[in-house]
Amino acid sequence: MTVTTAKPVVRPACPHFSSGPTAKYPGFSLQNLVTAALGRSHRSGDAKKKLKAAIDRTKLILGIPDDYRVAIVPASDTGAVEMCMWSMLGAKPVDVFAWEAFGQDWVTDAVKQLKLANCNTHVAEFGQLPDFAKARDDADIIFTWNGTTSGVRVKDVDWIKPNPDRVVICDATSAAFSQDIVWEKLDVVTYSWQKCLGGEAAHGMLILSPNAVRRLESYTPDRALPKLFRMTKGGKIDEELFQGATINTPSMLCVEDYLQALDWVERLGGWKKLKARSDESLAILTEWEKKSDWVEFLCKDASVRSNTGVTFRIKDARVAGLDEAGQRDFVKKMMKRLETENACFDAAGYAKAPPGLRIWVGGSVEPSDVKKLLPWLDWAFQEEASKL
Repeated sequence: MTVTTAKPVVRPACPHFSSGPTAKYPGFSLQNLVTAALGRSHRSGDAKKKLKAAIDRTKLILGIPDDYRVAIVPASDTGAVEMCMWSMLGAKPVDVFAWEAFGQDWVTDAVKQLKLANCNTHVAEFGQLPDFAKARDDADIIFTWNGTTSGVRVKDVDWIKPNPDRVVICDATSAAFSQDIVWEKLDVVTYSWQKCLGGEAAHGMLILSPNAVRRLESYTPDRALPKLFRMTKGGKIDEELFQGATINTPSMLCVEDYLQALDWVERLGGWKKLKARSDESLAILTEWEKKSDWVEFLCKDASVRSNTGVTFRIKDARVAGLDEAGQRDFVKKMMKRLETENACFDAAGYAKAPPGLRIWVGGSVEPSDVKKLLPWLDWAFQEEASKL
């Protein structure tokens, strides 16, 4: 007997579940941005004050150690990671750990672009983690804290042994503001505004430990560095970068949007409140998944399951029995149906990940909207599955 699911009536107040750019924070309005330094040089006094405020407030709100430096850099999180890889790596052996699409990009950079000597790569399938026990105590390390495309995050960083002679580079773009980052274990931390705060794209945040600064000042790679990657002048760290100067022209409209998002975080009670919202949404999805007869988590281990980008595969035999192209087409039709109903946008899995769903539940998403979404997912699945 086929069980039919009635079409829901109540829609999420905000149907945006994209994993980047993500939903704007509740209460966002373009009117909030009228204070932006538009039409002004980013080198003007007013604009530099805003850029410096973005840096200082980031350190304060996230609890970044006082002796760490923070800068706004070009090309989003990707630019922040790559400028450090190209500037710092080659002095020591390197271990790269990857388990999703962007982590595999860093593998490609290390092996095929930089062609680093003595570079070990440890790559796991989507939904799983690599063996961190293979990390060498004397090697530089590159890893992603939270796998945006796989729905898997690191459980802890106990596997990183202190060693002042190496640098640890962490891509934390979908973990900042939502997960417990252990700053003292990390030398480079990067993220972008368009993930956990629903900010606008193209700007990256670069956080450097004193150890990372020492590497920049003591090591000169034997490769040409594009202007966008240069963080030193005359062999010394360019301190102006950490005072509000930028390598290229930033969007002051995007800067204002970031500052307004930080205002919202403070009103809410700090980044731990955002984490609590993400945890609540993940709990809602977990209860739904337990009762579902058609969907299951891509990440089987609950202890390492992401609380921001949550991934699912369709286990129903009618869909699971299709080839990959057929499964992707099925998800595409589900999403089209949901978009037509204005109930859910952009929740299909990442293109390079296994076919399925990816639901963003970072802090800017209301847990109540996650609850309202689930009946729509059940309905859309049944509608499309009935055609198979």
